[in-house]
Amino acid sequence: MTDFGQETEPAGRRWWRRGGVLAGVAGAAALFGSARAFAATATADDIMALQTAASLENLAVSVYQTAATLPFIKDGNKTVAAFIAKTTEQHQAHAKAFNSAATQAGGKAQTGPDPKYKAVVDQTLPTIKGPADVVKLAITLEDVAAQTYTKNVAQVSNADLRKLFASVAPVEAQHRATLLAVQALLAGNAADLITIPVDPAKLPAAAGSVGFPDAFYPTKDASPISEGAVK
Repeated sequence: MTDFGQETEPAGRRWWRRGGVLAGVAGAAALFGSARAFAATATADDIMALQTAASLENLAVSVYQTAATLPFIKDGNKTVAAFIAKTTEQHQAHAKAFNSAATQAGGKAQTGPDPKYKAVVDQTLPTIKGPADVVKLAITLEDVAAQTYTKNVAQVSNADLRKLFASVAPVEAQHRATLLAVQALLAGNAADLITIPVDPAKLPAAAGSVGFPDAFYPTKDASPISEGAVK
């Protein structure tokens, strides 16, 4: 029995165990290693970008933790439940890294959720009836995080922050890609194929592309740096 309650995984398919946590830890380590230089060069916009990122992570943690308590998740597909548990840990690590950078820059840690997307969550949660609804909401949150951090790479003022955002953005994109694949399998009444490891021969033809709809990650829906800043 593995961490996911499934069969032993090939090493190449364990990205969700490590990717996000390592990204958060590596980003924080880079910032801690240059604390004085970073504190001297960080701008007010940098701090707001970090606080907004932390607010998106805080909201994602809250949503995943709520989802984990739903009967059709905790008593449903073991791989989906395990993905939610591990992804929650990764978002917690990301929030910690962003807040560490914000406080190191002289700002306050953001412990609250992003206000714009909290409103979306508050409206959506009462309507959730099954796993597909949870996956759809999670895709929205992962996508805005990935878009925001991708755009932040070009908006922040120094290399350390660029490294931090660039290390976390692809992890959120990975989360979204996995969720898009899960969404497609649920829609195709193929929930039995949501498992690790998976038999490629049993997957539908679109399985290899549905999770990667964009050649280059878009940023048109990225959150403004001030959206989740501490007021």
